Amino acid sequence: MADLVGVAGALLVVAAYFLNLRGTLLTRDYRYSALNLFGSTMIVYSLVYNPNPASLLIEAFWVSISLYGLLKSFRERRQGFQSRRNG
Repeated sequence: MADLVGVAGALLVVAAYFLNLRGTLLTRDYRYSALNLFGSTMIVYSLVYNPNPASLLIEAFWVSISLYGLLKSFRERRQGFQSRRNG
């Protein structure tokens, strides 16, 4: 089961990257970071059952960067919303 979750997570990360390259999903879009976050979290889950230190390290960074991207996206959306309300 853990391997299946990890494979699904890897597919999410690759799909986000592919959609970004196509221009369908921009990096500023919260969905890009969300897909990366969910995908990398699923990979981390599989690595708990099948440890690989190097992979776990890169996925920990990927989770952190995705969280940063989500927070940045939500801040920008909130600022844009407030600007429209005040303007």
